[in-house]
Amino acid sequence: MLRVLVIDESRARAGEICAGLALAGCQVAAILPDSASLAHEVEKLQPDLILIETESPSRDTLEHLAVVDEHMPRPVILFTQDDAGETIREAMRAGVSSYVVDGLDPKRIKPLIEVARARFEAHQALRQELAESNRKLSDRKLIDRAKGVLMKARELDEDGAYHALRKLAMERGKPMAEVARDVLDMAKLFS
Repeated sequence: MLRVLVIDESRARAGEICAGLALAGCQVAAILPDSASLAHEVEKLQPDLILIETESPSRDTLEHLAVVDEHMPRPVILFTQDDAGETIREAMRAGVSSYVVDGLDPKRIKPLIEVARARFEAHQALRQELAESNRKLSDRKLIDRAKGVLMKARELDEDGAYHALRKLAMERGKPMAEVARDVLDMAKLFS
C-alpha cells in the first residue's frame, strides 16, 4: 500500500484529500500544515509519495522540497492555483514530479499518482545515468593522467602504460581507476 505524506494548511481540504487517497488504495502517513519540518518528517516516516495542496508554493516550500529531493528523493505532486510559468519551472527544479493547476479532484488522485511515480522513476534513472557517466569520465581522466606518469617515469608508450596499469589492477584486485589514483599519489610523493 502506497504511503503518502500530505501537506495542506487547510484541515478541511486535507480531509478531502485523505478520503480521495483512501479511495485510491493509499495510506496517509501524516498530515502536515506546512513544509517547515518536511525533511525531518520524510526521514522519520519514509513515505512513498508527497502530496501538497497550496494556493501557491512559497519559496520556503520549494527550498524544503529541494533538500528532500537531494537527500531523500520521493515523487511529489503539487496541487495549486498558481499557473505562472516561472513558479512551475522552480517547482520542477525543486523535485516536483507533477504540478497540477486548478485544484484537486479526489477522483483524479489515482491516475495523478501513477503519472507522478512514472515521471519520478524516469527522472531518477536519468540522474543515475548521469552520475555513472560522470564517474566513468572522472575514472578515464585519472587513468589517462596515470598513464602519462608511467610513460614519463618508465619510458613506455601509451599502450604499454595502459597494460602496466591493467596488470597492476589485476594483481591487486582493484579497479583501474583506484590503481591510477595510487600511481598519481605515489608520483606526488616522489616529485
